[in-house]
Amino acid sequence: MKRHFLLALTLAATLGAQINLRPPAVPLIAHDPYFSIWSPADTATATATRHWTGTEQQMAAALRIDGKPYRILGNWQRAAAPARQTKLEVTATRTTYTFEQDGVRAELTFLTPALMDDLDVLSRPLTYILFTVRSEDSRPHSVQIYFDAGAALALNTVEERSAWSRLRDGRMEVLRIGSEDQRILGKSGDNLRIDWGHFYLAAPAQSGLSTAVTNLRARNVILQSGQFPETDDFEPPSQPSRNQPVLAAYFDLGQVTATSITRRLMAAYDDQFSIQYLQRNLRPYWRRTGDTAATLLRKADAEFESLRARSAAFDAALQRELTASGGSQYADIAILAYRQALAAHKLAADLNGAPLYFSKENFSNGCIATVDVTYPSAPLFLALNPVLLKGMLTPILEYAGLPRWRFPFAPHDLGTYPLANGQVYGGGELTEENQMPVEESGNMLILMAALAQRDGNAEYARPYWPLLVKWAAYLKEKGMDPDNQLSTDDFAGHLAHNTNLSIKAILALGGFSQLARSLGHTAEANEYAALAKQMATRWEPMAADGDHYRLAFDKPGTWSQKYNLVWDRLLGLNLFDPAIARKEVAFYLQNQHKYGLPLDNRSDYTKLDWITWSAVLAPDRDGFETLIGPVHKFLNESPSRVPMTDWYWTTEGTQRGFQARSVVGGVYLQLLSTRMKR
Repeated sequence: MKRHFLLALTLAATLGAQINLRPPAVPLIAHDPYFSIWSPADTATATATRHWTGTEQQMAAALRIDGKPYRILGNWQRAAAPARQTKLEVTATRTTYTFEQDGVRAELTFLTPALMDDLDVLSRPLTYILFTVRSEDSRPHSVQIYFDAGAALALNTVEERSAWSRLRDGRMEVLRIGSEDQRILGKSGDNLRIDWGHFYLAAPAQSGLSTAVTNLRARNVILQSGQFPETDDFEPPSQPSRNQPVLAAYFDLGQVTATSITRRLMAAYDDQFSIQYLQRNLRPYWRRTGDTAATLLRKADAEFESLRARSAAFDAALQRELTASGGSQYADIAILAYRQALAAHKLAADLNGAPLYFSKENFSNGCIATVDVTYPSAPLFLALNPVLLKGMLTPILEYAGLPRWRFPFAPHDLGTYPLANGQVYGGGELTEENQMPVEESGNMLILMAALAQRDGNAEYARPYWPLLVKWAAYLKEKGMDPDNQLSTDDFAGHLAHNTNLSIKAILALGGFSQLARSLGHTAEANEYAALAKQMATRWEPMAADGDHYRLAFDKPGTWSQKYNLVWDRLLGLNLFDPAIARKEVAFYLQNQHKYGLPLDNRSDYTKLDWITWSAVLAPDRDGFETLIGPVHKFLNESPSRVPMTDWYWTTEGTQRGFQARSVVGGVYLQLLSTRMKR
């Protein structure tokens, strides 16, 4: 493990906008909770590619060099040994593996133009797969490239039956596969893969190209013989899991010299309908004006060169800004979080074409549009495109305004992904049991105030003003010293008199006063500004516990991260004495473990997103980087090979739970803080 990290450090000096750590899992295709494929290993050939849930969704790639086959993606053991991998480069939009074998250098790149300032491009469920090959030893070499993607990419389980077809669009060859039983939006849950719509493998016209629908067993024959099928040749087995169909492409490059040769494919997924929202089925955003899969592929092909250049420029600019904001280790963490945070959402279009952005609670219960998941992820979107945060909040605000939501506090969620038809968590719409009333009401008010700061006005809040007034009134009554209830850290159980939750309520009321003033509600603005200041003044002596502040007002000798306090400075509220944050950070620096600062005194586990928020409280760069460093070490050394977990043990560096969640967007809080100071 140390050897791989040192290799990454050496390579980073020459490659620019890449991370300088070993990812626990490497993003290959990461678009949404259903189209999300990773390689959970140091090398591309060490294991099969997997959906973020851990279920195998095989993609395979290989080279034939002077007649000898070598694997460059996947770990099937027959027919081909692994090529020697020499580099791994991960940027915000790109993953590139480099191999050097038998005098040939080859690069395999997965490029996803996840450009947050262009929703049309961001919403496209399409990744470019690039192969670049050249001779490294001054001699020509005969080289062929093989790639395939299995039916599992379009199935929930391999026991399901699939159906494939071949299409042609101009000179582009297109292979398509999906389930036989196309039940669109037919099931909801957490540990599920999509089983409706179709996966596409598209190959623009290029020299030496062949495509075919074949099968897993044929892969070995092709690589050994160098003979690619001239026709689609697949006999469906009686047991689908035994020998699935694969969509395959083959490039015969002929004699490769020192001049680089590049070939490309496009991998895409058309789900047709993405989300069911209040009983109406929503199209993916890219389909809102009538585009089809054919249109998607044509546009992506035509715009490839410009999108590759735009992505490279974005990667470089983002890394520069992240490094300037929080240092190189901070930049590594944020860049690795980027595609993951986006891929835990789906961008859909409302009936009027407006963007609605739905999160999924990956491996934390499968809920959709969860408010206390939106809250920690929000810094990424506030920093890079607040329109997407509005797309998350609008469905909650619309739902909370319906008569069916009869509570005086904000909802927790809208259902179970991908069905956003009403809250399912806790007491649902029926009772207050196991709700998060202070948590979610505080989250909504803080995020609405933050949006107003970024927009320079509070007009987004105006249509929802009666709701915000109701939630502020609830926090006025219940927020200072919260009753026994759950917070976003619900895995820790119920807690009464939660000091960090109290901070959230106080800052939410301060944010509400800002909204009120911006919208011309002067009396309410003055009332709540005074109330928030009074509550903040009361908080300090109630929570004080020597050199730190308590976990709960009534529990001396306890402590917790006060990550909610960051909004006091970000929103310019200045309700709490700055000495509180300084005292807390000094305590944190004395109590962090090898892999980070525990969440509180009750356990050695932590939350990655909250550590980065607590680090933002540091009064100087040294304090910030000292708190961030162990998180970087955790990601680089953790034996838990999953897409970045946000809940882990600070002593062993192993996953406690959760993975591939959107909350890692929270690490962008330092960048947001820097931008909001401008």
